[in-house]
Amino acid sequence: MRNFGAADRMTRIMERFGLEEGQELEHRWLNKSVETAQKRVEQRNYLIRKRTLDFDDVMNMQREVVYTYRNETIDSEEPRTLIYEVIDEAVPAKVKEYLAAERDEEPNYTGLLNWVNTTFPLGLTKEKAQFETRTVDENAQFLIGKIKEAYERKSSHEEATAVKSLERYIILNAVDRLWQEHLYAMDALREGVYLRGYAQKDPLIEYKTEAYDMFVELMANIKNEVLHNLFRSTSNLQAFENFLATLPQFLLREHVPTAPSANAPARDRQLQPVGAMAAVAGDGDGAGEMTLDLPIRRSMPKVGRNEPCPCGSGKKYKNCCGRVA
Repeated sequence: MRNFGAADRMTRIMERFGLEEGQELEHRWLNKSVETAQKRVEQRNYLIRKRTLDFDDVMNMQREVVYTYRNETIDSEEPRTLIYEVIDEAVPAKVKEYLAAERDEEPNYTGLLNWVNTTFPLGLTKEKAQFETRTVDENAQFLIGKIKEAYERKSSHEEATAVKSLERYIILNAVDRLWQEHLYAMDALREGVYLRGYAQKDPLIEYKTEAYDMFVELMANIKNEVLHNLFRSTSNLQAFENFLATLPQFLLREHVPTAPSANAPARDRQLQPVGAMAAVAGDGDGAGEMTLDLPIRRSMPKVGRNEPCPCGSGKKYKNCCGRVA
C-alpha cells in the first residue's frame, strides 16, 4: 500500500472519518485501493521475471549451439570430417584477414606466410608459396590442400582408432576451455550492461548486440585453437617422432665469435641453414635427419662490463667491444 496503493490519500480519508487505532476497516474505496496495489505489484514482478528470461534466452541460444556442436563431436563416427570442416572455414577467414586489402592497404603476404609456417609444418617459402600470383580464394584453396595433405601424412604414422580419439579430444578441449572463458565474459557483460541505461540505451538490446559479437569471436577462436593444436598433439610419441623426421624444417645457427673482437661486431653475425634439413625444406616428401642446435660454450670466461677489454685497447669492456655487443 505504501508504494503502490496511494497511501497518503487513504490516510487522509481515515483521519477525516475519525477512525481509531485498531478499528476494523471496511470500505469499498479501501478494497479498491488494495486491489489496485496488488495488481501493480504483480505486474512489476512479472516484468522483472520477463526481463530476466529475455537475458537468459540469449545465453540459452548460445548454449544450444555450443552443446549441439559438442555432442556432434562426441557421437561422430568420423571426427575427421569435423576437422576438415574447421580447416575449410578457418583457413579462408585467415587468408582474407591478411590479404583482403581495406582502405588502400597492401596485402600482408609476409604475415600470412609466417602464420602458415607457425601453425602448420608446411615449410613454405616466399618463392614456393607465390601468394602474389593468386587471388584470395585461390590462395585459400592452395593452403587448404597443403594442410590436408600434411595432416594425412601425420595420421598415416598413427593407429586409426587412436587418431579418432585424438581428433575428438582436440575439438572438445578447445570447446570446453574457451566456452568456460566465454561464460565468465558474459557474466561480466551482464553485470555492467545496465549502466547503458544512463545513456538512454536499452540494456537488453545492448546485451544482445555485444553477446552476438562475442559469440562469433568465440566460434572463430575455437576453430583457430583446433588448427593450432592439430599438429601439436599425438597419440603415440614414437609415431610423432617418425612424422617429425619427415617435416621440412630450417634449423638456424647463429655464428658467434668465441672471443670479443673489435673487428667483428655483433651486427655482422649471420644466420645460415644447417645440416640436411636445409635441403628438404619446403616439400616434406623426403626424409631428413634432425639436427639439434646445442648451446654455444665460451672458450674463455665471461668478461664483466667494467673489466679491461680483452682486445688490449686498455679501455673498459663496456666502452670498447661491449658497446656493440
